[in-house]
Amino acid sequence: MSAEIIADRFQIARLAEIPATPCPCGTAKRAFMNDHNDVASMHLVRIKRDSETHYHKRMTEIYYVLEGEGHIELDGQSHPLSPGTAVMIQPGCRHRAVGEGLLILNVPVPKFDPEDEWFDHAE
Repeated sequence: MSAEIIADRFQIARLAEIPATPCPCGTAKRAFMNDHNDVASMHLVRIKRDSETHYHKRMTEIYYVLEGEGHIELDGQSHPLSPGTAVMIQPGCRHRAVGEGLLILNVPVPKFDPEDEWFDHAE
């Protein structure tokens, strides 16, 4: 069976079967990243210890913690994360999640666009 099924009015994704992609937070299995959708995507993200602070200019993200403990840095403030915690991150908010064994479900709205990932790296 395919990792994703695309029909005229619905899509189904099997996140366990989607290959992981490196991202600033760790690795992400990204669903609904196809040309038949521009509304939202869904990512299963395994957070790495040295995740990078970044932000988005157009995209809002909703994180939902599935496993692990840690914290999220939002515009320089640290907030605890544990299973069952949800976080909405609006455009322009610098953020990164940090934690041991942290697994989150991330819903970007609109659909994730790799061109909308920004860093404040010194030049």
